Amino acid sequence: MRGAAMYASQQSISMPNTLIEKHAPLVKRIACHLINRLPACVQLEDLVQAGMIGLLEASRNYDEGQGASFETYAGIRIRGAMLDEIRKNDWAPRSVHRKARMVAQAVRDIEHQEGRDARDTEIASSLEISLEEYYKILQDNSYHKILSVEELCIGEESILDSISDNSPGILDGLQRDDMQRVISEAIASLPERERLVMALYYDDELNLREIGAVMGVSESRVSQIHSQAVIRLQARMANRLKEGQ
Repeated sequence: MRGAAMYASQQSISMPNTLIEKHAPLVKRIACHLINRLPACVQLEDLVQAGMIGLLEASRNYDEGQGASFETYAGIRIRGAMLDEIRKNDWAPRSVHRKARMVAQAVRDIEHQEGRDARDTEIASSLEISLEEYYKILQDNSYHKILSVEELCIGEESILDSISDNSPGILDGLQRDDMQRVISEAIASLPERERLVMALYYDDELNLREIGAVMGVSESRVSQIHSQAVIRLQARMANRLKEGQ
């Protein structure tokens, strides 16, 4: 991250300092919020440095005519810069991503054929692996996948990649709202336990240990349920986008 720190330092020389100084605490606040939801190998300092770059870029590109306040706009750019840094330094072996895609494909096939939620045993059987191996895939995936609800992926492509914070207006508000509606509907269609985990994690912002205490299961089991929910959403969003083509 030394290069990032140097870039931030160089850029700040030519920037008006007012917005940056006023909103610097926002960077630390977002970083502290994210760090509690990330693996231990991610360092708070790295997130803060990436977030400062996002703040600097936000101060350059902000347009009052877009309607959002600077804090709202900067918050999106800061968080996006942090997530970009995490993705750039993705520690997950390729096998983890490959197996997750295989699970998502199995879920798509089963749910398309059966017209209902794919069961764990059915997914494992489709992949010709044991249930224990299937849960291991979910566990591995949960350790490496950094996702928020609005950044659910299909393969390795973000559903909302086309809504770029670097290019305001690339999609109009109706299209963004429609995509968010589709995602919300997909989440609402999840099995009850997966839906509960998603709600506690994203809406109530509990960590996996806290969710486990609420549900009366282990943290590792919550991690598996969360990973399975994300993969199921990937599968269902892939189908929805395919149907809309």
